[in-house]
Parts: sequence; structure tokens; C-alpha cells
Amino acid sequence: MEKCFIVGAGDFFGLDIVPEKNDFVIAADAGYDYLLQSGVKPDLVIGDFDSRDGKIPSEKNVITLPVMKDDTDIAAAFKEGWKRGYREFHIFGSMGGSRFAHTVANVQLISNIAEMGGKAWLYGGNEITTAIHNSCISFGKENEGYISIFSMSDVSEGVTIKGLKYTLNDYELKNTIALGVSNEFIGEDSEISVKKGTLLVVCQK
Repeated sequence: MEKCFIVGAGDFFGLDIVPEKNDFVIAADAGYDYLLQSGVKPDLVIGDFDSRDGKIPSEKNVITLPVMKDDTDIAAAFKEGWKRGYREFHIFGSMGGSRFAHTVANVQLISNIAEMGGKAWLYGGNEITTAIHNSCISFGKENEGYISIFSMSDVSEGVTIKGLKYTLNDYELKNTIALGVSNEFIGEDSEISVKKGTLLVVCQK
């Protein structure tokens, strides 16, 4: 599947995976500078460029957004990718930074992408975060470290965890209780599934 890469202005730790020929790369605001440092040319640059002190990149494909707007720059970048038919999103420079609120906004964004039928990952310093909606996610036995799940819905129904240190079977997980935090891979094939609802899945790299 062709992928859409989005690089924002949050903490950046490099590109864990490299865009391929038919992938689409979007720089969101100062994510443009991160891409230049990585030697990757964006297909599209979008933002209000407040993180670049208002300096607009001299590229052909630039969308300049007003500072006063409803979407974050990364959310606006996602909408451009979705409009172009992409359904798999790898988002870098999306966590940390000077404003925790933007990290929360990006967590909400990938949850919404899952509910829309897409797939998305946020890449942090030592963690990768994704979301699943009315579906499942599987991991091979080679995975190590911690993995946590959180309900993004008020209630996620039919939550089942197999092959991890702590298991669940057809459980009702609420968004007010962090029961799924700090589970562990144990060298087995594992799976997390939810029948009705949206789960946030946070894995160590």
C-alpha cells in the first residue's frame, strides 16, 4: 500500500522508515527543515509557518494556512493526504515539543483516522503509537519491551489481549481507567482486538 508521510515541528528523531517511490511526503510547518536535514524532498509543504517565524519555504507546492484556524498543521496535512487517496499515514515530529496539547491533538487525530477506516502511526523518541477501531492488531514473537493500550472511546467493548504478559478476554475497557498500561511482550505471537470502540496502542520501539 502506498503511504503518506507527514513530518511536523515537534520533537524529531529521524525517519524510522524511508519513503518509497510512490509514497507521498508532506512537510507540516517546520517539519520542512527536518526533511531537508534528512535529505528527503517533500511533495507538499503546508502550514501557517509560525514555527519558522513566518518564513515560507521557496517550494513550488506550498499551501499557506492562516494562523487562526480550526486544524493544526499536521491535521491539515492529513486532510490533504486523505483527499489524495492515501489511507496509511506515518507521522513524525508529532510528539513532544514545547506544547503537550499538540501531542494530545495528534493522538486524537490518529484515533479519528482509525475510525475513518485508515491506519496511522505516531513516531516518538522510543515509542510508536497507533490506534485501532472495531478491529485487531498483531505482533510477532520477536517484539520486546512494553506495550500499553487505552480506550479512546468512553467504553471499548469486547477487548481481548492474547500472547502478552497480562491477558484479557472480552473485557469492557473504559477511558477513565488505565488498566492496559505497561503490559509486556513475552516472546510469543500476540494480538489485541476490540469488538466495538477505539483503542490507542503504545509500543516501545
